Amino acid sequence: MRADAERNRQRIVEAAREAVTRHGVEVPMAAIARKAGVGVATLYRRFPTRDDLIREIFADQLDACTAALVEALDDPDPWRGFCHVIEKVCALQAAERGFTEAFLNAFPDAAADHSRRRLQGEHGFTALVRRAQSAGALRKDFHPSDLTVVLLANNALGATPDPATASRRLVGYLLDSFRADGAHTPLPPPTGLDLGHLLPAGHRARQGNSG
Repeated sequence: MRADAERNRQRIVEAAREAVTRHGVEVPMAAIARKAGVGVATLYRRFPTRDDLIREIFADQLDACTAALVEALDDPDPWRGFCHVIEKVCALQAAERGFTEAFLNAFPDAAADHSRRRLQGEHGFTALVRRAQSAGALRKDFHPSDLTVVLLANNALGATPDPATASRRLVGYLLDSFRADGAHTPLPPPTGLDLGHLLPAGHRARQGNSG
């Protein structure tokens, strides 16, 4: 029975990954169950909520983001570390539709551990920004909230025929503009956006209602 349960779990995860890649995170759970060849009740026993399933699908990518931030903070070159995080997160976002929602871990029923990891990530990126600015590598008027602007722009490339190539091109342009030695004109004020603005409007509304 345990072997059967594990096979069911793998089928569900594989079916969900394919469905989310093709249709986005709002794909019906019943459609995922049908594709996996299991009953809806079986799916919900393994993954009580859609958000549980999304986090499972992108667990490896989320771990890769955490590892990239740790590596960047350990890198003796602050600019190289800063670039590494931007490049890594944007590459994952371009490669996997639905990754943005999973990356945020901003679900109403998110476990405390996921919320803690997200907060640590935000603090880590802010520390990375301050280090690169103190080293004179990153322009002084770059604000940590600019990460949201970067990811919003990068996310739009998911509709292009080759998101990965388009993303690399965009990131190359952006990183060049972030260099301190190219900051000839002051930027307008920061947007005030946070990572929550990356979620679809409907998802944000559900979060607001749940609070």
